[in-house]
Amino acid sequence: MLLEDYFDFLSSDDIRIKGTRVGIESVLDEYLNFGKSPEAIAEQFSTITLEQVHATILYYLHNKEMVDKYIYDWIEYTKQAQQKYDENPPAFVVRLLKLKEKCETTKVTQ
Repeated sequence: MLLEDYFDFLSSDDIRIKGTRVGIESVLDEYLNFGKSPEAIAEQFSTITLEQVHATILYYLHNKEMVDKYIYDWIEYTKQAQQKYDENPPAFVVRLLKLKEKCETTKVTQ
């Protein structure tokens, strides 16, 4: 089995662990940024196996430059998506924020 056989390469910005909806960025974020062990990551994501976690880490180590760019692009995308969301939240979120503000104002004046 080739290492790439563990993944579905849906596009240049979407690599998922085969048979799941889990992107490699999710596993690598837990491993690289939060220092979680492969065992802890496998427990956290119920749809992937320990073998798949190890394969993802190994894929990263064998393709570090490409995967670093992939992760950088993913981070930039999520930042932009969050900014767009913050600038134009859904109507129900606006209503909830107004209700929260009203409740907090009511508590302060009581």
